[in-house]
Amino acid sequence: MVSLAFTSCKKDVKTTTEIETVVEETKDGLTLLEGNFVYYADAAVLQTSTSIFGVVLNEKTTELAKQAKAYQKEATDMVKVRVRALVEEKAKGTEGWDYNVDIKKIISVEALAAKENEVIKLEK
Repeated sequence: MVSLAFTSCKKDVKTTTEIETVVEETKDGLTLLEGNFVYYADAAVLQTSTSIFGVVLNEKTTELAKQAKAYQKEATDMVKVRVRALVEEKAKGTEGWDYNVDIKKIISVEALAAKENEVIKLEK
């Protein structure tokens, strides 16, 4: 009886190896992702420690981009984010990353450490 109680209370956590990153998936089908986000010129990208995702452009993406501006020195600077999103395989025959994320909830937004955001700039 005791072992039944412990096994029925365990979290529904899965490791998604197809996208080569450890993510937490809950019963509602959303995935907790943490990584670096940038929105620039009508395109958005989320880079985790092991994968890069295209971001579906919607109201939540626009909201996240607005929040990110507070932490960016340049429009191309990435910011660290935690979001809950629906991870989807891209449609066959379309350009872009292998997987897209459709952001449903923004958990946190913060600046990257200066060393993480180093970019080489070329002058004209």
